[in-house]
Amino acid sequence: MSVGGYHGCYLHIELDGERITQNSVPLADETLRASLGGSGLGTQILLDLDAPSRSTESGPIAFVFSPLVGSPITTSAKFAVVCKSPLTGRLNDALASSGFAISGKATGHDAIVVSGAAKSWSILVVDEDGVRLEEATDVVGSTTPVTEATLRARYGTEYEFAVIGPAGENQVRFASISHDGRHAGRGGSGTMLGAKKIKALAVRGRKRCEWHDGPALVQLSKKLSEQSFGPATEKYRELGTATNLLAFNRLNALPTRNFQQSTFENADAIAPETLQLTREKTRNSCKACTIGCEHLYALTDSSGKDENVRLEYENLFALGPLCGVSDPQVVLTASKRCDELGIDTISAGGTIAFAMECVQRGLLDEPWLQFGDGDALLKAIELIGSRQALGNDLANGSRWFSEKIGGEATNFAAHVKGMELPGYEPRTLQTMALGFAVGARGADHNRSSAYEVDFSDRVDRRNVSDDAVAMAIDAENRAALLDSLILCKFLRGVFDDIWAESASMLRWVTGWDVTAEELRKSAARIVSQKKQFNIQCGWTPEEDTLPARFFDDALPDDSARLSRTRLAELVQLYNLQRGWTADGYV
Repeated sequence: MSVGGYHGCYLHIELDGERITQNSVPLADETLRASLGGSGLGTQILLDLDAPSRSTESGPIAFVFSPLVGSPITTSAKFAVVCKSPLTGRLNDALASSGFAISGKATGHDAIVVSGAAKSWSILVVDEDGVRLEEATDVVGSTTPVTEATLRARYGTEYEFAVIGPAGENQVRFASISHDGRHAGRGGSGTMLGAKKIKALAVRGRKRCEWHDGPALVQLSKKLSEQSFGPATEKYRELGTATNLLAFNRLNALPTRNFQQSTFENADAIAPETLQLTREKTRNSCKACTIGCEHLYALTDSSGKDENVRLEYENLFALGPLCGVSDPQVVLTASKRCDELGIDTISAGGTIAFAMECVQRGLLDEPWLQFGDGDALLKAIELIGSRQALGNDLANGSRWFSEKIGGEATNFAAHVKGMELPGYEPRTLQTMALGFAVGARGADHNRSSAYEVDFSDRVDRRNVSDDAVAMAIDAENRAALLDSLILCKFLRGVFDDIWAESASMLRWVTGWDVTAEELRKSAARIVSQKKQFNIQCGWTPEEDTLPARFFDDALPDDSARLSRTRLAELVQLYNLQRGWTADGYV
């Protein structure tokens, strides 16, 4: 038994056709203390297993827990899925919430790592009886909710499941892993599991960790739960993250029609403020969460059946303004279908919007695929999920598709390192532009959080100073801390001092004499390890930039301009302040 909050080992499952090798790999206290859990521990494990040199089929994919999972701390029921991304060829660490984290950790491991591939489509079961592969014939081709419902009926309610949909089976490069309607979405973790012929990972466990100081942990939990009902999380409780849509539109920061504009003229039609007037809305929470940011809107499908659709800012932006679509029925249907197929909504919307612009420019002979056409959007999603016709190209993401088309197409494929940009316009949010450029897994708002700086009064977001670099680094370090502990990003606003309070939390869980300064160093080390992973994958300094569009094309609805030279200067300052070489090597 290790220190409080940990089991002190991870389970490594190696698949070779019908043959399974399983090993319990010890994790030293020093390793756990340095990497914490989640993204940090997953990166360390993958480096130890030489994942950068491995293929999608043979390489390891790690389901990683944290010292806080199973504790009373609000938002702590989360896990990380860490692998070499099939979309980017770089590190991918995707996070998801709810019961899988609790049951997975209760198997007696701080992570479950799967390498190799099964011979045929299988369910990989991990429980107190050990590890085994079971037949998956009856769920192959099924959507994620159907797969989970079928498995729950087969195995019972004590098991939790991480499943893939048809997109993962068909090796869509941005396929997601789903659990209880939530998703480890970005970067293609579902593609990785599909390459291993694993339709689902089923877990059940009864091994609980001890806490070093349970009463102190309970008191902190009560404090954080009470604070989570304050102004820091009020907007998420009222309308969810989708409330950002109109705010971003007012700030000229809402990417529209593949980043050709920064405002959407029909934003009101799909905003949650409008939707709640015409559709029934319910609110839900992840397990062990007191915030309850999840908002479900009623959708009547073509058969007359009523269902609820989870609506977040990112799927609203990507399947709405980015594709020029303003019909709420279409946007909700598209979001629901992406979830069912197991497709990341940001990459789906980004790749479809890129293809729409290619049609607009006469570079792609698919006249049906037009901005603003809801039927075209829904058709493209179906084609991606099945990899049929144009969907076979769209399923590879915008970078790959732009390189296939060639010429000017590579200038306006909106990605970094192959990962499509989320809903933040980098010309009007220039600290975020830096965060996108240097991000280890590509263009990602969750790993950088630099938009917090742009939306503050500390910088001129259209013309940032050198001071913004240190602020971007601090935001990235805080994100690395939260993704390794693991806690929800929406909880960050309730801490008076996130470093000191996280240190107290970790002391009460583990018994370590950890300090705020130690955690700052740990977070910075985790970011550096992610960069080391990418370097071993073949990263070059030329990757840390944005597509030509953001330098060469002025926004028609805003005066902001992003200088290629200026961004390169900011990237160099970022590298030096990280303690790396000027061009970004660790």
